[in-house]
Amino acid sequence: MLYDHENMTMLTDFYEFTMANGYFESGTAEKTGYFDLFFRSIPDGGGFAIAAGLEQVIGYLEDLKFTDEDIDFLRQKGIFGKRFLQYLRDFEFKCDVWAIPEGTPVFPGEPLITVRGPMAQAQFIETMLLLSVNHQSLIATKANRIVRAAAGRAVMEFGTRRAHGASAAIFGARAAFIGGCVGTACAIAERQYPGIPATGTMAHSWVQMFDDEYEAFRRYAELYPENCILLVDTYNVLKSGIPNAIRVFKECRPKQMGIRLDSGDVTYLSKTARRILDEAGLSECFIVVSNSLDEYIIRDVILQGARIDSFGVGERLITSKSDPVFGGVYKLAAVETDGRIEPRMKISENVEKITNPGVKKVYRLFCRQTGKVKADIIALAHEAPPQGDGYEIFHPSFTWKRKRLDNFYAKDLQERIFDGGKRVYSCPAIGEIRAYCKEQIDTLWEESLRFENPADYYVDLSQPLWDLRADLIRKYKMKFE
Repeated sequence: MLYDHENMTMLTDFYEFTMANGYFESGTAEKTGYFDLFFRSIPDGGGFAIAAGLEQVIGYLEDLKFTDEDIDFLRQKGIFGKRFLQYLRDFEFKCDVWAIPEGTPVFPGEPLITVRGPMAQAQFIETMLLLSVNHQSLIATKANRIVRAAAGRAVMEFGTRRAHGASAAIFGARAAFIGGCVGTACAIAERQYPGIPATGTMAHSWVQMFDDEYEAFRRYAELYPENCILLVDTYNVLKSGIPNAIRVFKECRPKQMGIRLDSGDVTYLSKTARRILDEAGLSECFIVVSNSLDEYIIRDVILQGARIDSFGVGERLITSKSDPVFGGVYKLAAVETDGRIEPRMKISENVEKITNPGVKKVYRLFCRQTGKVKADIIALAHEAPPQGDGYEIFHPSFTWKRKRLDNFYAKDLQERIFDGGKRVYSCPAIGEIRAYCKEQIDTLWEESLRFENPADYYVDLSQPLWDLRADLIRKYKMKFE
């Protein structure tokens, strides 16, 4: 983790402290609460999002502790009681946590993480859970859109210098790799997460430092004979860049050779470059393109016949420039009193902000014949998994529209992560998460993969959960009329 050397317990919204102190002073700090972390809409109007950031959540929860400096800071605020400050000094994480594994395609309303534990604790961890999941899920989702647009061509994450801070660069590189990028330009990302290749070539300044372009290329090829990629657009791509690159490749014969285009009309330049390289007998020389790319530009240049072997994508990936907010939220779903579950829900004039009450599970239904997904069901935790034939689900937006499911099996998407504050889950290696993500996306239907107007994926509530939700809405309505 980036934060191994630094205690992140205080990285939280201040109201987490005021609420925790309030729970403590009102005698409800140890009362058991259930919280769900979920999101409301898919970035860029896409068909699905990708869950990411769980490993950082786990690291944060395992390291939760308050230092003397933290306690002194809070004492100086003058609003916290002595008993509460002593509680923080002796803090021991005791919550149960369930989560959907990283790399899983997920949909609005589904609990990505469920936390059960003392209210003062379960409430306090809200900020860091949202920070980790919102950021990495956003970047993993954007990266996967870009990777799918590349249609089998490699995509490198090139966004370090445009990321919103150091942690955004490192965790963004991690999330981009989960989403399908083959590597990153961020050197520290490979050190932090072995398995993410960090690679790079040269900047225009390298070429400008030498008396001429040929000399710059020649020296670079001599230094890096195993993998030599030359940036050919410092002066003139067709008149000097490519001719000098060809000359150097023939003289030095690097094991792998390529050229990179970082400006201009990349469709025209790549097609022309491919023809020139092939005529020179360098058909093995590959072409890399960078420069403010996203999924739409990549899709368009490929449709226009661009001859590109791989892409380097920077600012529009690492910031998810087109839709830079994931929108995950963390809401109380139930309170437990003497073993009895009391559901809670938020009511709002904005329908999309009305939450689903109770302790829940998320089931994914797979076709037994094809292995493709059919739908997701959010159910109350005590319910048995959906099974059998003739199971009816409703359209997510139009409740009058039904769909009958047959010949399927159900999988509980959440796994237990912490049991009474003790971690019981082993985080997969980053390469395993990336492979799992690709495997799970392959279970989606092509209609869900469209960039514009993807098919609606059915995420239905079980009948008992639907009834509970409707009953609570009626009770709230009667109470305030």
